[in-house]
Amino acid sequence: MAANTDVSLFTDVTYEVENGLATITINRPDRYNAFRAQTVDELVKSFKKAWVSPDVGVVCLTGAGDKAFCTGGDQKQRMETGDYGPSDSGLFEIESLHRVVRDIPKPVIAAVNGFAVGGGHVLHLICDLSIASETAILGQNGPRVGSFDAGLGTGYLARVVGEKRAREIWFLCRRYSAAQAYDWGLVNKVVAPDKLREEVRAWADEILLLSPTALKVLKQSLNADTEQFVSLGNLAYTSLKLFGETEEAREGITAFNEKRPPNFGAYRTS
Repeated sequence: MAANTDVSLFTDVTYEVENGLATITINRPDRYNAFRAQTVDELVKSFKKAWVSPDVGVVCLTGAGDKAFCTGGDQKQRMETGDYGPSDSGLFEIESLHRVVRDIPKPVIAAVNGFAVGGGHVLHLICDLSIASETAILGQNGPRVGSFDAGLGTGYLARVVGEKRAREIWFLCRRYSAAQAYDWGLVNKVVAPDKLREEVRAWADEILLLSPTALKVLKQSLNADTEQFVSLGNLAYTSLKLFGETEEAREGITAFNEKRPPNFGAYRTS
């Protein structure tokens, strides 16, 4: 059976276009917009649709509701089935999603409307611009649940905020306010929650006045300097798949779902 490419039939993502701005929304508010494999497939297809659409000049990525932008991989799904569920290709296409966000020759704005943690934090990070609600909470979560995101999630993060801050973000798994994220250069602007979409619209309108070819070449030029992190991310994902089968990783996800602190003491060996 051919993969579904009709965005109107998507279940996890919504896609809409208005005056040159395509808004792609992760639509799983009951799971704090955490993604499963199907969500990732639909996001990739949505970005590709925006890529080839002549009526789109800017893309906005956001989450449904006001509680979360995205909280990364669906850990309940991971606990239930051991993976993130079925996908069109049989692969969990998270690296393809990162790739298409970077490669689409149109500026991508993250509208961060709540929690952006774990894989959701990486998603906002790799967008070209990030505008955050004052209620946004940002941070990493991988080491807490027996996971990690290397490549863009680490190397590119260090380019954005600096080595010391990137290590703090990963090694402590703290939560940061929108104001702190702005101070560190993680987001471009912070606005009141009810002004978030309006601000994205204003930025998009400014961008839409500019040469699309010039923007395309500029984005590709800016990406070139950090392209090596994509290959490192592929290497890290291979390691993550192997690590995910270990007892240490299982302890992380079990503790998360049981709402208790993980006990990693037995794994502190050389």
